Amino acid sequence: MKFYSTNHKAEKVTIKEAILMGQAPDKGIFTPEAIPLLDEGVSDSFSKMSYPEIAYTVTKKYLDGFIPDDKLKSITEEAYNFDVPIEEAEPGKYVMRLDRGPTAAFKDFAARMMARMVEYFLEEENKNLLVLVATSGDTGGAVASAYYGMDNVKMVILFPKKEVSERQRKQMTTLGKNIQAIAVEGKFDDCQAMVRNAFVDKELQKLHLSSANSINFGRLLPQIVYYFYAHSRVAKDATEKVIFSVPSGNFGNLLGGLIAMRMGLPVKKFIVAVNENDEFPVFLYSENYEPVAPSRNCISSAMNVGHPTSLARLVELYNGQIDEKGIIHKMPDMELMRKDLFSVSITDAKTRETIKEVYAKNGLILEPHGAVGWAGIMEYSKKNEDSTPVICLETADPAKFPEELEKLGISPKLPESMKKVDSLEEVDKTAINADYEEFRKLLLAEYS
Repeated sequence: MKFYSTNHKAEKVTIKEAILMGQAPDKGIFTPEAIPLLDEGVSDSFSKMSYPEIAYTVTKKYLDGFIPDDKLKSITEEAYNFDVPIEEAEPGKYVMRLDRGPTAAFKDFAARMMARMVEYFLEEENKNLLVLVATSGDTGGAVASAYYGMDNVKMVILFPKKEVSERQRKQMTTLGKNIQAIAVEGKFDDCQAMVRNAFVDKELQKLHLSSANSINFGRLLPQIVYYFYAHSRVAKDATEKVIFSVPSGNFGNLLGGLIAMRMGLPVKKFIVAVNENDEFPVFLYSENYEPVAPSRNCISSAMNVGHPTSLARLVELYNGQIDEKGIIHKMPDMELMRKDLFSVSITDAKTRETIKEVYAKNGLILEPHGAVGWAGIMEYSKKNEDSTPVICLETADPAKFPEELEKLGISPKLPESMKKVDSLEEVDKTAINADYEEFRKLLLAEYS
């Protein structure tokens, strides 16, 4: 299997090369030439498999020949040593809690497996990497935890200073060692642009850069797995279709589901629920794409993205092309896209209202991102009479957002994984402007 750049100007690479490189040299993102189908009948046994076993079966379709079977099995067992609860909140409506990992966010699923794949490849090649990360919230903490203490990786994380919660920030800034977290006076899109510019800066090539953002297919690959897992726990059999509601910011999470569907997962529809950064639903229904710049600051902060990176992969899946600046070079099949996707923008007011209503009705505590996903289900239900089982992805533990929830009279219980974070001292207090030259000089000064 080969991977090509969504900008179509770089040489094709293997999955190993795509993971170690992170971003394609033409500023595109690597995507597989063809999506492999699961072997006929294999998903029939998923309902009896554990999460690590499903992860091994699904990812082997991509990694066969690059990671030995016994090593891949140990990677999935080590990465997924926590529960993945699926709760029926209402008849036919489920919440998949992706918040039980070490940093209490769904990014743990991708970061923990990706870190182990990268470690294996680097040891095999006897190489070191400097991994650059832009985060709007949970990615930073998850990848910092996953890569912390690795001898052959150093990591620099950029986050928007004013748009992450205190607990999200401290999950990045209290580690030290091989992790450096830098506050940026700007937006997530500024952080993302600086990281992407660094990858095409010839003077920085000597630093051996890679990425742990969703521009890296290694981040996306593990996210395919939990769609198969959720279906196996909710559907009455391996052929029944389900609906997924996916809170979406940078669209890596959604792409995992879309690729799962192309691999053979029975999905009727994806509800693409975004916050007030509504560039995608506007595009889906008007066929006019305009990035939101600057991105709008919403309480679902990890989704404050004005131009999603993984939109390039989504457009490619539907036979179109869009570049890193948001310029469409070839329109995708919009009719097919609308058949697969329903998208809606949820305001902060509606997000708060949803949190309150769901808690009052079901005793279920949703955090802002999961609430956007649940509100998306409600909007879909208003327009469609549909008894298909629907699964909402809850992407973080509610305790990550105590200020917002306490305003609504809800006090979420702090999980064990986060109890010690509040008392830790921050070792990284570096702050820079949203200026690439400033970032570039920092990298050269500290990592040359």
